[in-house]
Formats: sequence, structure tokens, C-alpha cells
Amino acid sequence: MKPAFPHLFSPLRIRNHTLRNRIVFGAHTANMAVEGLPTERHAAYYEERARGGAAMIVVEPMPVHPAAVLTRGNFRPSDDSVIPHFRRVTEAIKRHGAVAIQQLYHIGAHGDSDNSYHPHWSPSGLPSYHDSDGSHAMTVAEIEETIDGFVQAARRCREAGFDGVEVWAAYLGMVDQFWTPWTNRREDEWGGSLENRTRMSREILTRIRRICGEDFIIGLAVSDDPMNSVNLQKEELAEIVALHDHEHLFDYVTCGSGGYLDFYRLMPTFIFPEKLGADLAATLKRVVKNGVVTAESHIRTPENAETVLGEGAADLVSIVRGQIADPHLASKAADGRAEDIRGCISCNQMCWGRRSRDYWISCLINPSVGREAEWNGDRFLPAGRPKKVLVVGGGPAGLEAARAAAERGHRVVLAEASSRLGGQFLLAGLQPRRAQILDLIAWYERQLERLQVEVRLNTYVEGSEVEGFQADEVILATGSLSPETGFQKALPAVETLPGLAKGRVYSVEAVMARQVPLGQRVILFDEQGGWRALGTAWKLAEDGHAVIIVTPDAMLGKELTRTAADAPLRKILARLGVTWHLETSILEWHGNGATLIDHNTDATRFLEGDCLVFSGTHMAADDLSRELQGLGIPHRQIGDCAAPRQAPYAFYEGRKAGLEV
Repeated sequence: MKPAFPHLFSPLRIRNHTLRNRIVFGAHTANMAVEGLPTERHAAYYEERARGGAAMIVVEPMPVHPAAVLTRGNFRPSDDSVIPHFRRVTEAIKRHGAVAIQQLYHIGAHGDSDNSYHPHWSPSGLPSYHDSDGSHAMTVAEIEETIDGFVQAARRCREAGFDGVEVWAAYLGMVDQFWTPWTNRREDEWGGSLENRTRMSREILTRIRRICGEDFIIGLAVSDDPMNSVNLQKEELAEIVALHDHEHLFDYVTCGSGGYLDFYRLMPTFIFPEKLGADLAATLKRVVKNGVVTAESHIRTPENAETVLGEGAADLVSIVRGQIADPHLASKAADGRAEDIRGCISCNQMCWGRRSRDYWISCLINPSVGREAEWNGDRFLPAGRPKKVLVVGGGPAGLEAARAAAERGHRVVLAEASSRLGGQFLLAGLQPRRAQILDLIAWYERQLERLQVEVRLNTYVEGSEVEGFQADEVILATGSLSPETGFQKALPAVETLPGLAKGRVYSVEAVMARQVPLGQRVILFDEQGGWRALGTAWKLAEDGHAVIIVTPDAMLGKELTRTAADAPLRKILARLGVTWHLETSILEWHGNGATLIDHNTDATRFLEGDCLVFSGTHMAADDLSRELQGLGIPHRQIGDCAAPRQAPYAFYEGRKAGLEV
């Protein structure tokens, strides 16, 4: 029988190392360091991906100089004290057969003064696109100091047991700031001609080879940003990479997308097409003769990866968020179990979303991420005594609780009041480009069937019926409901929206479930600032409705800034004709429109509309819990019925409950 992924699971030799397949777990900031040192959390995080079958793991970037420190969780730069701590990380990776690489980086102008407390250094003193500060045009001595910073960091990596390093020349950081004429306006030997602009990178790579030896792997990470003409375009980048390749300065080159001028393609959400890094990889594949080419950026699945390799666009593929969501992606695909892979939904909410707030990363759909050391990786230990477990509610919390409990050997009954699993998450999957959520729910259905969980749909459970299940453990995941009062947090003294009784005021959930008639002109009130309201606005606009959003927030999509989805979504909504009123609330609903109030001026105006769609804060659906309390039946509440929150916390509490029963 022909293997499902023949290209993906063919070995590849780099230097004196044979990669067991073509899957890389590429560099990204996990932000797990404590006082600049890798921790047990760090080691377990990478070990789980090595155990899961990745061939090469590129550990998150090491800043090579104090000016390069960007996050609270960055490693200590220029300090040999990191070496023994990193040995724990390299040993954890290599004991499972993966090659261990560390990325080395300097962001140049785009520093973060809050973290570095160091002046930003750059070729020509341009502004930072990371914070609001400017940078300092480097002296020749500072250039040499920076080059030596890369070299000494590589030495530390070798002494810590890494098999190689990846020099970061992507996203318009320090190295490609020297490459790019727009950011390199120097008139000395470090600027002007191609030879001069590439002098820094060639010196870095040459000196690393000299100090680290012939067996040491040297990679180069690049990216392209075609949306901004001041950046190097593909063919210009190809000329630079070809120059380095001709001089045998790297063993592989990794191709990403986006950068500091287009942050949204740097970690693309589901808004963007998949396989974004493949075009640049294909361009470089035509000119790279001595090294190998890795495609990175939104290559989410083994199917994506096999296509890229099969087309000859790359030699390796970096699947980052896909292996965050399922660290055993590689081994499952190799074993012919691709249907068992928990697919990334490209949401960025807990990976980039937590990193953007300077926490260690996790995953919306896989709460074991960052907790591998305490939760036995992404695996399950058998329960000491199998029990019968009743889970009430089939949304994210209930699905994960049922799955985790069943994985540990418990007999599980999952009772869901509606005709389908998924809860409100199912409705989110009906919004534009969010079908990956539906794929995830289908994954849960397959897993529950495999684990012989008894799923009872159309089963509304009353408190008096719980004892009849004869369960040893009862877990409630009954979700949340719209209060249907029109309460707005910005108007705390108004408990109920005036005019609510005139009708045609609907919840987002009722709209997405197609339970209500809307009319042409829809006013959508949003105080959440996330996908719940704005994905609905997108859907309604695509369906031909005229949508006007009213929000008390100072910007549209405040909660989406952490996921790098806010600006792309605003552009989509604007193209679809959606309009919005900021820092505004609704004083009264009239049945045919609303009176708005501007929070800056207290001015009011009438806005015509056929209906009002409301996205406010939900209330816990905890009636069953109160019934069970009255009956003296022990139980635990998880997810929204404990307190309405975003989806990650429902998945987390579901896993935690399944591990604890």
C-alpha cells in the first residue's frame, strides 16, 4: 500500500545529521524563560514535539545582544550561565531522535525599551515598528560587537549541545535591515553595494563556521513582505540568498512571510490563505544549489506539507502552530492516523495572543501546551480506578472533559440538549473562513466514538434525573446564555434597554443559528470586541445585509489585536460596506432604529435600522447546578456555566476535569 505522505516521510541529510522526515518544528517565542533561563516548562514543551516525531526542532530565538531583548521571557544574552540550563533542553530533544537547533536574533531598530532598557541599534537610525521609540545609527565598533554577539551565542549553543543554529534575517530585523536599501542608508563599507549590505550576514555566518566547526548546522531564516514596496521583493531576496549559498555559508534557508511592516502575515490567522511561505520557498529553490530550502508560514497540516514538497517548492516544511495544537502530528501522520490529528484552527488566540501580552504561550484547543511538565505532555495516564462519569453539555468544555476522562479509562456518558455537539463554538464555525472549527468538532466526534463515549443528543437533563445515571462523577458544562436585557457595561445604571419590548432585538447566537428574521438594515451592538460579534457582522454583510456596528470601544476589534487579526478584519468589513460608530452606546431602541449616545460629547442621534443584534456579556447557565446543590448531589462546574469566558478556558477546564476524576 502506498504511504499517504511519501515526500514528507523521506529522510534528508544535512551536514552529518540525517533527519528522519521533512517536518520541522520551527522557531517561535514560547516566552517560558524565568530570569532569562530555560525552565522545566521549556524542556518539556520541546520534548513533547520531539517525542511526537518532528525531525528538527528550532528552539525559540536567543537575543545575541542586550539591545535585542524583546520579551520578558527572552533568554539572557551574552551570558555563559545559560549553557548548563540549555543542556536540559537539548538532551530532552535529542533523546527522542530529533535534531536540535537554536535560532539567533537581533531586531535592530524594532526593540522594546520596556524589556531591554537599551537604546535601539540599527544601520541608519530609523524608527522602531515595535514600540514608539527611535533607534541609533550604529558605529563600526557596534557593528563588530553585534557580529561577535551572534558568534558567541553560536558558541554557547554548541557547548549546550545544539546541533546547529539558525541566524534570523527575517521580518526586517537587524540582518535584513542591513540588506535592505530603505533601512540601510550608510555610505561606508557596510552600506551601498550588495557586497557591502551583505557584509554583516556573511561575516556572521563565516565566523560561526570557524568557531563551531564543520559538523555544525547553520541555517538562515528569511521572509518576504510583498505588500510594502520598501522591503526586498522576492527576486531581490533571491539574489542575496544565492550569494550566501554560492559561498556555502548556510546549510538551509527557512522562508516565512510578513514582517514588522506587515505584522499580520507574520503569524497569519485563518483570514489568510494557507501555505503562505511556499511561494518564497519556490523562488529560492530555483537559486539555492548547495543548501536546502524550508517552507514556513501557515503550513498547517501534513496534507499542506506533502503538497509543498510534492510540487518541489521546498525540501523541508516547518509546521509550527500545527504541532503546537497537536505535538504528535508527525507520528500520527506517519502511522496512517492523520484523522486523529487535532487540527490547528489558525486563531492565534493563545499562541501569539498570549505572547503578545508577554505571557508564556499555550493553545486554545490544546491546553496541555506550556503545561507538559505537569500534565504528562499531551498524553494520558490510566486512572487508578475506572469510574462512570456523566458530562452534561457538549460544548468545548464538555467535549474535552468527556474525551480526557475516557482517555484515562473511565466510562463516560455525554448528554447534550441539542441535536448537535459543539455548543456556541459550533455557531462560530459557521462564520466566514472559520470552518476549521467545524473540523475540530468533527475530530471530537471521531475521538469520542473511538473511546466508546456514550453520546446522547437531544437530552435535556433535569436535576431529578441525574441520580438515574448512576454516575460516580458529575461534570456540568451547560454553557451560558444571553441575558436578553440589552444591558450595556458602558451604561451601568440602565438595567434594561429602553424600548426592548418593541421587539426585533436578537442575540448573536440566534442570528447565527438562523432563528430570527433580520430585515435589510442591521444594527449590531458589540461590547466584546471579538469574533462573536465581528464574525457575525462579516457573515451578515456577505449575505447582503447593510451592517452598522455600534461599540463603546475606542477601536473596532479590541480583543483581536492580540491575535493580529483586527486590521485585516476591519479591511474586509470596510470592503463589504460595513460601517461603525466608536465610543458609542445605545440609549433606546425604537423598533425601527436606535438612539445613540457619543461617550465623548454626550451628543445623541437617531440611527435607522430594521433590527438590533446584541453582543453583550453572557450569564452562566447554572440552573442545573443549583438544582443539584439543593438535592445534595456532588458535581463540578466547568466552562461558561462556571463563568462566561472565552473558549480557551473552557477547553482548559475540560481537560483539567478529565485529568482529576
